[in-house]
Amino acid sequence: MLYIPLFVASLASTSAAIYLPPSNMVDSTELIVASLSASNHHGAPNPPDHAGSIPGWYYGNDPASADGLPWLKDSDLCATLASTHHTLRCPTIQKQPTKTYGKRSAEIAAPTQHSNFVAYDPTPSYYTVFSGLTGAINGPGYLTYGLVDTVDDCEAMCNSVSGCVFVNAYHDVNGKNGSPLLTCSLYSEVNGADQATNYGGQLQPDGSYDYVTDSDGYALNS
Repeated sequence: MLYIPLFVASLASTSAAIYLPPSNMVDSTELIVASLSASNHHGAPNPPDHAGSIPGWYYGNDPASADGLPWLKDSDLCATLASTHHTLRCPTIQKQPTKTYGKRSAEIAAPTQHSNFVAYDPTPSYYTVFSGLTGAINGPGYLTYGLVDTVDDCEAMCNSVSGCVFVNAYHDVNGKNGSPLLTCSLYSEVNGADQATNYGGQLQPDGSYDYVTDSDGYALNS
Protein backbone atom coordinates (compact mmCIF):
# COMPACT_ATOMS: atom_id res chain seq x y z
CA MET A 1 0.00 0.00 0.00
CA LEU A 2 1.16 3.54 -0.59
CA TYR A 3 2.72 5.23 2.43
CA ILE A 4 2.20 9.01 2.36
CA PRO A 5 4.87 11.05 4.18
CA LEU A 6 3.54 12.86 7.22
CA PHE A 7 6.71 14.48 8.54
CA VAL A 8 10.29 14.79 7.29
CA ALA A 9 13.34 12.94 8.55
CA SER A 10 16.86 13.09 7.18
CA LEU A 11 20.33 11.67 7.67
CA ALA A 12 22.98 14.02 8.99
CA SER A 13 25.64 11.59 7.82
CA THR A 14 25.97 8.03 6.64
CA SER A 15 26.73 6.94 10.20
CA ALA A 16 24.25 8.85 12.35
CA ALA A 17 20.52 9.30 11.92
CA ILE A 18 18.95 12.49 13.23
CA TYR A 19 15.23 13.18 13.37
CA LEU A 20 14.52 16.60 11.85
CA PRO A 21 10.89 17.73 11.82
CA PRO A 22 10.13 20.50 9.33
CA SER A 23 10.02 24.05 10.67
CA ASN A 24 6.24 24.27 10.48
CA MET A 25 5.95 21.21 12.74
CA VAL A 26 8.53 22.13 15.40
CA ASP A 27 5.87 23.78 17.54
CA SER A 28 3.19 21.24 16.67
CA THR A 29 4.26 18.29 18.79
CA GLU A 30 0.81 18.36 20.32
CA LEU A 31 -0.65 17.56 16.89
CA ILE A 32 1.63 14.56 16.53
CA VAL A 33 0.76 13.40 20.03
CA ALA A 34 -2.97 13.81 19.32
CA SER A 35 -2.62 11.71 16.18
CA LEU A 36 -1.10 8.91 18.28
CA SER A 37 -4.07 8.68 20.64
CA ALA A 38 -5.72 5.35 21.37
CA SER A 39 -8.99 6.63 19.90
CA ASN A 40 -7.15 7.14 16.60
CA HIS A 41 -5.59 3.66 16.74
CA HIS A 42 -2.26 5.34 17.52
CA GLY A 43 -1.96 7.08 14.17
CA ALA A 44 -3.34 4.27 12.01
CA PRO A 45 -7.15 4.46 12.17
CA ASN A 46 -7.56 2.07 9.24
CA PRO A 47 -6.14 -1.48 9.37
CA PRO A 48 -3.51 -2.33 6.75
CA ASP A 49 -5.98 -4.31 4.64
CA HIS A 50 -8.04 -1.16 4.00
CA ALA A 51 -7.34 0.75 0.79
CA GLY A 52 -5.46 3.98 1.44
CA SER A 53 -4.42 3.05 4.98
CA ILE A 54 -1.08 4.34 6.26
CA PRO A 55 1.10 3.24 9.19
CA GLY A 56 0.98 5.42 12.28
CA TRP A 57 4.57 5.31 13.57
CA TYR A 58 8.10 4.00 13.13
CA TYR A 59 10.17 2.22 15.78
CA GLY A 60 13.70 1.56 14.59
CA ASN A 61 17.15 3.05 14.17
CA ASP A 62 16.88 4.96 10.87
CA PRO A 63 14.09 7.57 10.85
CA ALA A 64 15.00 8.62 7.32
CA SER A 65 13.87 5.22 6.03
CA ALA A 66 10.26 5.55 7.18
CA ASP A 67 8.78 8.34 5.07
CA GLY A 68 8.83 10.79 7.97
CA LEU A 69 6.51 8.87 10.30
CA PRO A 70 6.63 9.81 14.01
CA TRP A 71 9.89 8.30 15.26
CA LEU A 72 9.44 6.47 18.55
CA LYS A 73 13.09 6.82 19.53
CA ASP A 74 12.97 10.62 19.51
CA SER A 75 13.57 11.55 23.16
CA ASP A 76 11.49 14.74 23.11
CA LEU A 77 8.50 13.07 21.46
CA CYS A 78 8.74 10.07 23.79
CA ALA A 79 8.85 12.34 26.85
CA THR A 80 5.72 14.16 25.72
CA LEU A 81 3.91 10.91 24.98
CA ALA A 82 4.85 9.56 28.41
CA SER A 83 3.24 12.55 30.10
CA THR A 84 0.03 12.42 28.04
CA HIS A 85 -2.92 10.16 28.83
CA HIS A 86 -4.33 7.66 26.34
CA THR A 87 -1.52 7.97 23.80
CA LEU A 88 1.08 5.62 22.43
CA ARG A 89 4.12 4.97 24.61
CA CYS A 90 7.62 4.55 23.27
CA PRO A 91 9.05 1.13 24.12
CA THR A 92 11.63 1.05 26.89
CA ILE A 93 15.05 0.37 25.44
CA GLN A 94 16.60 -2.44 27.46
CA LYS A 95 20.21 -1.82 28.40
CA GLN A 96 22.53 -4.80 28.52
CA PRO A 97 23.68 -5.52 32.08
CA THR A 98 27.34 -4.87 32.81
CA LYS A 99 29.48 -6.99 35.07
CA THR A 100 31.46 -5.35 37.84
CA TYR A 101 34.33 -6.95 39.64
CA GLY A 102 35.67 -5.93 43.04
CA LYS A 103 39.35 -5.68 43.81
CA ARG A 104 41.01 -8.90 44.90
CA SER A 105 42.33 -8.90 48.45
CA ALA A 106 45.88 -10.00 49.06
CA GLU A 107 44.47 -12.20 51.77
CA ILE A 108 42.70 -15.45 51.08
CA ALA A 109 39.17 -14.63 50.06
CA ALA A 110 36.28 -16.09 52.02
CA PRO A 111 34.60 -19.06 50.33
CA THR A 112 31.93 -18.01 47.87
CA GLN A 113 28.42 -18.85 49.00
CA HIS A 114 26.24 -20.19 46.21
CA SER A 115 22.49 -19.85 46.13
CA ASN A 116 19.66 -21.17 44.00
CA PHE A 117 18.49 -17.64 43.14
CA VAL A 118 17.54 -17.19 39.50
CA ALA A 119 17.20 -13.66 38.14
CA TYR A 120 13.73 -12.83 36.83
CA ASP A 121 13.55 -11.38 33.34
CA PRO A 122 10.57 -8.99 33.25
CA THR A 123 10.58 -8.79 29.45
CA PRO A 124 7.43 -10.52 28.08
CA SER A 125 8.04 -13.45 25.75
CA TYR A 126 6.17 -14.58 22.64
CA TYR A 127 5.53 -17.89 20.91
CA THR A 128 5.15 -18.50 17.18
CA VAL A 129 1.59 -18.92 15.90
CA PHE A 130 2.53 -19.07 12.21
CA SER A 131 5.41 -18.06 9.95
CA GLY A 132 6.36 -17.58 6.32
CA LEU A 133 2.88 -16.89 4.97
CA THR A 134 2.02 -14.76 1.94
CA GLY A 135 -0.94 -13.08 3.63
CA ALA A 136 -1.21 -10.60 6.49
CA ILE A 137 -3.85 -10.71 9.21
CA ASN A 138 -7.36 -9.51 8.45
CA GLY A 139 -8.96 -10.31 11.77
CA PRO A 140 -10.47 -9.02 15.02
CA GLY A 141 -8.81 -7.03 17.77
CA TYR A 142 -6.96 -4.51 15.59
CA LEU A 143 -5.10 -1.91 17.69
CA THR A 144 -2.61 -0.13 15.42
CA TYR A 145 0.17 -0.68 12.93
CA GLY A 146 3.46 0.91 11.98
CA LEU A 147 6.91 0.14 10.63
CA VAL A 148 9.84 -1.53 12.41
CA ASP A 149 13.32 -2.81 11.65
CA THR A 150 12.96 -6.27 13.23
CA VAL A 151 10.45 -8.69 14.74
CA ASP A 152 11.93 -7.90 18.16
CA ASP A 153 11.03 -4.25 17.57
CA CYS A 154 7.47 -5.29 16.72
CA GLU A 155 7.18 -7.27 19.95
CA ALA A 156 8.59 -4.30 21.88
CA MET A 157 5.82 -2.17 20.41
CA CYS A 158 3.22 -4.71 21.52
CA ASN A 159 4.63 -4.48 25.04
CA SER A 160 4.04 -0.72 25.02
CA VAL A 161 0.43 -0.79 23.75
CA SER A 162 -2.29 -1.51 26.29
CA GLY A 163 -4.18 -4.74 25.58
CA CYS A 164 -1.78 -6.03 22.91
CA VAL A 165 -1.34 -9.82 22.91
CA PHE A 166 -0.51 -10.58 19.27
CA VAL A 167 1.76 -9.20 16.54
CA ASN A 168 1.84 -9.74 12.79
CA ALA A 169 5.14 -8.76 11.16
CA TYR A 170 5.58 -9.01 7.40
CA HIS A 171 7.07 -7.49 4.26
CA ASP A 172 4.66 -5.41 2.19
CA VAL A 173 6.54 -5.65 -1.11
CA ASN A 174 6.12 -2.56 -3.36
CA GLY A 175 3.93 -1.03 -0.69
CA LYS A 176 6.91 0.60 1.04
CA ASN A 177 8.62 1.85 -2.11
CA GLY A 178 11.30 -0.82 -1.92
CA SER A 179 12.02 -0.24 1.78
CA PRO A 180 13.29 -3.28 3.72
CA LEU A 181 11.25 -2.29 6.78
CA LEU A 182 8.69 -4.66 8.26
CA THR A 183 5.05 -3.78 8.68
CA CYS A 184 4.06 -4.41 12.30
CA SER A 185 0.38 -4.87 13.14
CA LEU A 186 -0.79 -5.20 16.74
CA TYR A 187 -3.94 -6.93 18.01
CA SER A 188 -5.80 -7.48 21.26
CA GLU A 189 -6.79 -10.98 20.11
CA VAL A 190 -4.67 -13.88 18.88
CA ASN A 191 -5.26 -14.47 15.17
CA GLY A 192 -4.42 -17.71 13.38
CA ALA A 193 -3.11 -18.51 9.94
CA ASP A 194 -6.66 -18.87 8.63
CA GLN A 195 -7.12 -15.12 9.17
CA ALA A 196 -4.03 -14.17 7.16
CA THR A 197 -6.09 -13.26 4.10
CA ASN A 198 -4.67 -9.83 3.29
CA TYR A 199 -2.53 -10.61 0.25
CA GLY A 200 -2.02 -7.01 -0.84
CA GLY A 201 -3.09 -6.30 -4.40
CA GLN A 202 -3.30 -2.53 -4.06
CA LEU A 203 -2.24 -0.51 -7.09
CA GLN A 204 0.93 1.54 -6.60
CA PRO A 205 1.83 4.84 -8.34
CA ASP A 206 4.32 3.06 -10.62
CA GLY A 207 1.62 0.70 -11.86
CA SER A 208 2.72 -2.27 -9.78
CA TYR A 209 0.70 -4.02 -7.09
CA ASP A 210 1.83 -4.63 -3.54
CA TYR A 211 1.99 -8.16 -2.15
CA VAL A 212 2.82 -9.78 1.18
CA THR A 213 5.75 -12.06 2.00
CA ASP A 214 7.31 -13.49 5.17
CA SER A 215 4.20 -12.94 7.27
CA ASP A 216 4.80 -14.14 10.83
CA GLY A 217 2.42 -14.17 13.80
CA TYR A 218 3.53 -14.18 17.44
CA ALA A 219 1.36 -14.35 20.56
CA LEU A 220 2.21 -13.16 24.05
CA ASN A 221 2.95 -15.90 26.55
CA SER A 222 0.40 -15.67 29.36
